[in-house]
Amino acid sequence: MGLLEHFQMLARYNRTANVRLFDACAALPEEDLRLTRQTSFGSIHGILNHVLLGDRIWMARFQGGGAVTPPLNTILYEEFEALRGARKEQDAEIVAFFDEATSAVFARAISYVNNQGRLYTEQPEVAMAHFFNHQTHHRGQIHTLLSLGGAKSPSLDLHRIINP
Repeated sequence: MGLLEHFQMLARYNRTANVRLFDACAALPEEDLRLTRQTSFGSIHGILNHVLLGDRIWMARFQGGGAVTPPLNTILYEEFEALRGARKEQDAEIVAFFDEATSAVFARAISYVNNQGRLYTEQPEVAMAHFFNHQTHHRGQIHTLLSLGGAKSPSLDLHRIINP
């Protein structure tokens, strides 16, 4: 499997993992989604918004934009179902982007200013690996928060999703 095929696999995995995670979160009362916790971005709802924001930032960068980073704690959607719908749309865009990509996607370095005003230039392979790792990292946080709250956490294992 080449690098592009690997990222295509991760895009499909990401889509399914997000469906499973959002289904589990939908079973929670709204107050549990917004409960302030000692975690990044303050709540499950905050983390879900952050991951979507991060995906939008990185996808813009992969497509030649996204030079400036907005505040990473931005709440894009206050309502859970609107957030869920936006997540599905974003995941479809991610899958389409990687399915349509060619090796030329690795030819252009990605430059941007991070949320602290520092200029970075990344190699696309590293940025894309980070993109998928970032999603997995935060899904793991939510998975733990679901478990700690007594909710059923879904299986998010890569090999169980791509080879059910």
